[in-house]
Amino acid sequence: MSVVTAVADRSICSPLPVLGKDVTVPLVTGGEVTYAALDYAASAPALQRVWDDVAAYAPYYGSVHRGAGYLSQLSTDLFENSREAVAEFLGCRAEDQVIFTRSTTDSLNLLAAAVPADCQVFVYETEHHASLLPWRDARVTYLNAPRTPAQAVETLEQALADRDPHGPALVCVTGASNVTGELWPVKELAAAAHAHGARIVLDAAQLAPHHPVDIDELDVDWVAFSGHKLYAPFGSGVLAGRADWLQDAEPYLAGGGASRKVARRTDGGVDVEWHSTAARHEAGSPNVIGVYSIASACKALTEAGFDRLVAREQQLVTRVREGLAEVPQVKVLSLFGADAPRVGVISFVVEGWNSSHFAAALSAEYGIGVRDGLFCAHPLVRTLLGSDPQDPGECGAPEAEPGERSLNAIRVSFGAGTPDEHIERFVRAVKELVSEGAQWKPG
Repeated sequence: MSVVTAVADRSICSPLPVLGKDVTVPLVTGGEVTYAALDYAASAPALQRVWDDVAAYAPYYGSVHRGAGYLSQLSTDLFENSREAVAEFLGCRAEDQVIFTRSTTDSLNLLAAAVPADCQVFVYETEHHASLLPWRDARVTYLNAPRTPAQAVETLEQALADRDPHGPALVCVTGASNVTGELWPVKELAAAAHAHGARIVLDAAQLAPHHPVDIDELDVDWVAFSGHKLYAPFGSGVLAGRADWLQDAEPYLAGGGASRKVARRTDGGVDVEWHSTAARHEAGSPNVIGVYSIASACKALTEAGFDRLVAREQQLVTRVREGLAEVPQVKVLSLFGADAPRVGVISFVVEGWNSSHFAAALSAEYGIGVRDGLFCAHPLVRTLLGSDPQDPGECGAPEAEPGERSLNAIRVSFGAGTPDEHIERFVRAVKELVSEGAQWKPG
C-alpha cells in the first residue's frame, strides 16, 4: 500500500452502529442469514446513538411549553435545544426559522400552504411526489427532465425568463435524486432563481443523510428533510429557512400552541392572535421524542465526521457500480451519466427479469432488502425507462410474470450504517441470480 493510500484510508471511518445490525431472517433455501438492509432511501435504520439518547430521556418525558413542573421544563429545554442543534446542522442564517413537522412531505405541504396566492411554482418532473404534488393552489410549471446539470440550470433560467416578472415565484428541486442518487447543482440553481427574483426550496430528504447541507452556503431559501431517512425513528421532519412567507400565512394547523391569545368578542365570535415564531405552524402537542431524535442524529453525524462518512460511502458506491457493470444484463438508470456524482442510491433493471421478482429473490434467497417499483417518482422512472406516460404500471407490481417486461425498477441504497459485507453479498447475489436464475419461484 502506498503512503498516499494509507493516509487516505485513515480519513475513512467504520460503519456507524445502527439498530437491527444483528437481526437474522430465514431463507427459502434453508437456514438464516443476517439481514442486509439496503433500502436506506426509503427509511434508514436508526443509529444506536439516537436510540440510546431517546431511551435515556424517556423517563423524563413531559409536555413542552405547557407546564411549570420540572419534567415539563426539562422537556421544553430539550425541545428548543433540539431546534438549535438542527439549525446548526443545516448552517441556518440568524433570521431563519426551524419548524418541526412529520416528514419531508409534511414540510413541503406546509410551505405550499404558505406561498402567496399568486405565486408561480417551478418544479422538475424528476422530483419525488413529495415535492412534485403539494402545489395544488399555485400556478405550477413542470420542467422536463434535464440530461446534464448544466441543462438543468439552463432549463430553469429559460423558464424563469419567460414568466411574469411581477409576481412571486418559487423553485422546488431535489438535492439528490431518490431514484438515481445523482447530485443536483443546487447552488447554481439557487443563483439562477435569485437572479430572476424567485425563491428556492431544497428537498434534502436524500441529500441530508449522505452529504453536508448548508443553507447559507447553498443560498437556498428553505430546506426540507425527514428524520426517518436521517437515522432517526419515523414521524418527524424539518422545514427550515426564511420566516416571512411563513409568518404571513395562516397557521398550517389551527389549535393550541399556534395561538398566542384567544378572546371572545362581544358579538359571540373569537379573536385569535397567532404566534409569529415557528410555533405558528406547530399546533398541538409536538413529537418531542421525534424532534430530539433528529437532533441526536444531527450531532452523531457531525461528531463522526461527515467528510469521513462521505468518503466511505463513495467507496461503497464505487463497489456497487463496478459490480453491476460486470453484468451485461444490468442497466443502471441515470439522468446525468455514469460519471455524475451521486450518493448511495442506485436504481437498475435486469434484462429478462421482472423487477419485482428480482427484488423478491434477493430477499428470499439472500436476505437482502431492496426496493422495487417507481419509488414515488413515477414521471422520472418512466422517463428513464423510456416508457409512454400512459403505460400501465405502479409501485410494486407483483402480478407481472418472471421475465415479463415491467415498468418497475430495483433500487439499492445504503449509507453510514452499511457494512462492507452487505455490499459484497448484494453484488454476488445479482451476479448469481442473473447467471443461474432464482431457486425460489413466486407462488
